[in-house]
Amino acid sequence: MEQLQNLKTLLAETADLSHAAAVLEWDQETHMPAGGAGARGHQLATLRRLAHERFTAPEVGDLLDRLAGAFDDRPEEDPDRALVRVTQRDRARATLLPSEWVSAFAEATSAAREAWKAARAADDFAAFAPHLRRIVELNIEKADRLRPLVAEERGTGYAPAKADARYDALLDEFEPGASTASVTAAFDELRAGLVPLVEEVAARPAPDDSFLHRDFPEDAQWTLGLEVARAFGYDMNRGRQDRSAHPFSTSFAISDVRITTRLDPHFFSPAFFGTLHETGHALYEQGIAESLDRTPLADGASLGMHESQSRLWENLVGRSLSFWEHWMPRAQEALPALSGVDAGAMYRAVNVVRPSLIRVEADELTYHLHVLLRFEIERRLLSGALDVADVPDAWNESMRSYLGIVPPSNADGCLQDIHWSLGAIGYFPTYTLGTLMSVQLFDAARRDTPALDDALAAGDYAPLLAWLRERIHRHGRSLTTPDLLRRATGQDLDAGPWLEYARGKYA
Repeated sequence: MEQLQNLKTLLAETADLSHAAAVLEWDQETHMPAGGAGARGHQLATLRRLAHERFTAPEVGDLLDRLAGAFDDRPEEDPDRALVRVTQRDRARATLLPSEWVSAFAEATSAAREAWKAARAADDFAAFAPHLRRIVELNIEKADRLRPLVAEERGTGYAPAKADARYDALLDEFEPGASTASVTAAFDELRAGLVPLVEEVAARPAPDDSFLHRDFPEDAQWTLGLEVARAFGYDMNRGRQDRSAHPFSTSFAISDVRITTRLDPHFFSPAFFGTLHETGHALYEQGIAESLDRTPLADGASLGMHESQSRLWENLVGRSLSFWEHWMPRAQEALPALSGVDAGAMYRAVNVVRPSLIRVEADELTYHLHVLLRFEIERRLLSGALDVADVPDAWNESMRSYLGIVPPSNADGCLQDIHWSLGAIGYFPTYTLGTLMSVQLFDAARRDTPALDDALAAGDYAPLLAWLRERIHRHGRSLTTPDLLRRATGQDLDAGPWLEYARGKYA
């Protein structure tokens, strides 16, 4: 069909522009000298504006109008039907944001990234505060432009004064269909099961994890982490790993998916589990059907589904006893400081439950309290109930309330995450949503693959990856997250399986 091919051509050009901008952003996090920040902001603003203008051009709208309903007789996941549906949804949002906003947002986040790196290194929140204030302002403008559309799609009507309407609009970008109310309900269910479990675990003597804080050469950490990533299935011919201030993954094409990690020569966990986490993201992107490349479908169904993949490989595989029974000899060979530590001791050490300062280093139980803290602060920032200048105090008070500890510095507190400098307000809840999904998916994979546990114990991750490729990865955005989850597991999102997993592991 000529109209469909014309649409694909226009969308491919838009994707190329967006991916070119993503390459510049990756370079900014990995190799760009600090002095290049100003010029990089201009470059990103230009590319993001051009991509936005190309995507919102009238000719794209005309083609979508002509193709509306043309494929409704096909299955929901049919690539052509899905392309029209997803592009219509994305374009409806994009047309509500003027090009001037897109340029301003790109410049603001580019500057904020460099300011965040310097502020965190110097423990200087005041230096980052003006950038965060600008990002909050731009996100409020974005939310106010988008929330009528989000409310209309959900049939809830548009009430300008509705509590959390702004947060709903931003959350919808990362987790389509999710709402502040649904996230709050998930946290409430989790909290009811988590609090007594954490109290029970805390009453016992903590396992020894002191050997995780020995001297570990960075090159050896790097080698071991990438060896496991390759074993999981990360194709290094289509990927690479670099260093960054905060671990992340990025995709420029299905054939070019990259990850980063950060290294601590005196602590084993950050680099190793950071690599496993980002590998989970990369496996998802590398597994999308190649026919979807250079279209809006060539991405994860949602950030929650994306986080389900990273949390599955990081925690359900990488923190399991069978994993360490297989990998401990190799870990000791690469890192002699682990000599004399058996697999059981390592398993207990990497699963110690203890209130901690850093989200990405938190145990599986208290991790969700870190996410809840950020969720609540973001809501208050968007509603105007919290001023940017008061974020450190609000953060520290929430840490005291939820975890019983107070960060000794803002570097270990409200400056620890890169997300706000990227403009990503509304992202954090997807970590908890994805964690819940990860157990549902893992349980389904074990049900459908009877020998899966034996394969994992032998260091054979191909059966698990094949199941995920078939059920999740290949579809990209052709199906929504609720549809993918229901088809793969027979269930809707449910905190019950994760709580059962947690009780079984820790109680």
